Amino acid sequence: MKALGVIPARYASTRLPGKPLVDILGRPMIRRVYESAARARSLDRLIVATDDERILAAVEAFGGQARLTSPEHNTGTDRVAEVAGGMEAEVVVNIQGDEPFVEPGMIDEIVQPLLADPRLPMCTSMHEVTEPADFANPNVVKVVVDLSGHALYFSRSLIPYPRRREGHRVFEHIGLYAYRRDFLLKFARLPQTPLEKLESLEQLRALEHGYRIRVVQTRQRYIPLSVDTPEDLEKARALARERG
Repeated sequence: MKALGVIPARYASTRLPGKPLVDILGRPMIRRVYESAARARSLDRLIVATDDERILAAVEAFGGQARLTSPEHNTGTDRVAEVAGGMEAEVVVNIQGDEPFVEPGMIDEIVQPLLADPRLPMCTSMHEVTEPADFANPNVVKVVVDLSGHALYFSRSLIPYPRRREGHRVFEHIGLYAYRRDFLLKFARLPQTPLEKLESLEQLRALEHGYRIRVVQTRQRYIPLSVDTPEDLEKARALARERG
């Protein structure tokens, strides 16, 4: 089975313009994401999908592969689907371009269920929330799953609500997705759904249209840092310095 990794990277950003190219201790962020993802054993090929010539040039300068995509896409998923539509692959992994500390093992973890179950359309990841302050944080997206590990719901609200504190566990959704290529192309064409619009969570579109999403609890060290603001960038630099 051929697995393609795609990193969507958009130049325009309201809070941090040109963020794929911001410097983190001598390397642009997109390079850090690319080099980490490239260590995933399950990927046969890795490509950056971008709307900007500057990002394309930066990726090619360090020896990576990149493709220019339409500037009209509303989401990273649309950008990934455009690249996947012109490639031969059975599985496509959407790797966030603004998470410079993604662990390659997390990519392998979400590809494996698609190898094991040919009926499964997509898979994603989660980790347990340990900071109580994150329970009410709408930027920490929560997920609940059924007994087979398939998503029941994703929300910015606290789920499940603890009427009883005993045994209460909260899991944060990690925005890393593996799709069967044919399903990804179909998903990108599906109309937006009411809950997706209400929560502003794209993955709810799949659930509302009746598709299963397997959710794997990662065993990797996950650093929940998405670089969206200058403050996030300073945190990323401090963390990169700490990790050497």
